[in-house]
Amino acid sequence: MRRVPAGLVAAGLLAAGLLSSGAGAGGAPLPGAGPACPLFPADNIWHADVSSLPVHARSAAWIASMGGPERRLHPDFGPNDGGQPYGIPYSVVPGSTQKVAVTFDYADESDPGPYPFGPATPIEGGSDAHALVVDKDRCVLYELFAADWNGGQPTAGSGAIWDLRSNALRPRGWTSADAAGLPILSGLLRRDEVAAGTVDHAIRLTASRTDRSFLWPARHHAGAANDPSLPPMGAWFRLKASFDVSRYRPDTQVVLRAMQRHGLIVADNGSNWYFTGTSEPGWDTDLLDQLKTIPAGAFEAVDTSSLMADADSGRVATSSVPPATTAPTAPTTTTTRPRATTTTRPKPTTTTTQPATATTTATTPTDASTTTAPLPESTTTTAAAEVAAPAPDPPVNPAGRPQRPSRRWWIGIPVGLALAAGIAAFRKIRFGSKAEE
Repeated sequence: MRRVPAGLVAAGLLAAGLLSSGAGAGGAPLPGAGPACPLFPADNIWHADVSSLPVHARSAAWIASMGGPERRLHPDFGPNDGGQPYGIPYSVVPGSTQKVAVTFDYADESDPGPYPFGPATPIEGGSDAHALVVDKDRCVLYELFAADWNGGQPTAGSGAIWDLRSNALRPRGWTSADAAGLPILSGLLRRDEVAAGTVDHAIRLTASRTDRSFLWPARHHAGAANDPSLPPMGAWFRLKASFDVSRYRPDTQVVLRAMQRHGLIVADNGSNWYFTGTSEPGWDTDLLDQLKTIPAGAFEAVDTSSLMADADSGRVATSSVPPATTAPTAPTTTTTRPRATTTTRPKPTTTTTQPATATTTATTPTDASTTTAPLPESTTTTAAAEVAAPAPDPPVNPAGRPQRPSRRWWIGIPVGLALAAGIAAFRKIRFGSKAEE
């Protein structure tokens, strides 16, 4: 992967103008893969401009549940005291790379492969152990969760294969290498794109507690409770247009403008407001420190339902991005299989960071949550196609809010009379004692 010296970042960004976070076709190509292999088509939801979308009705509640407006952003990547950088590694390999079969814990929701995975494949440190590999010749992304070479008998928790020229989504209810059933690599913040002055995609975000539902384009939930005050997988946040980014460093402005235009998407359970980037040397700590000062109150959740052209496609119905320069191939051949039972996928207790260069990362601890795999095709609770899981904890009404038991208004009559009598008696005793004094 091409390395950009840290000292050249500011100069490069100033030359870029810092006026826009870019659009799909204008983003920096993945180093090593080239422009002929994009991270999904330009009209894909990952590249969508969400700056003018309406605020979601549950924006305030979701932000409150994620630590409140005073909570600060946290870049979950960067230096690690001289050790392996934090973040998620990725690698780019030729099509001739040997592929192997992988044994999955969640085989019913994993693509069977084979995968270009070997003993030298970089794996994320910590229990999430993500491994992300791009076949640059076929333009295919392979992602594994809980990957282990296992002495030549490779295993993983789950795996997903993505045609990077296609807008096809996972089958509904399926996980991927991420809890939301989304690709990981497309949501990682990378050093090369920040240095180029253009981040043309949404950024992956984690939340400590999530609802047992998901919003398009997410395909899977990882919530422990039916609680509409919690963000579902796929909840989309953007930095408010009123937030003044001009007082920040040039490279910080690049990231903040991307958050205003493309936003952040909840893709996994982890520490609140942790957003992910690549595991690679050279991340500027001054950039990271500035990003840590941004409060959650500067964000708002947006309703992305108007962008959905097809519930099973990541293509946006209305988009400001130019047409894709590379024609998408046919959708992936994965088809939805009937699910007889609900499987539980425990999510690790560490914050998951996203793919980076070919290095292994150490992750920081995060809040644990149980990931429930299957989802029904049923209840739509918001305009953004929120899918609720079966057997809700509290009963819910059609608006998606917990139902409360009916109140007997007449019970208040005797209670009120008794209270009034008690007040009168108290006043009589109190005033009487003062008169005697």
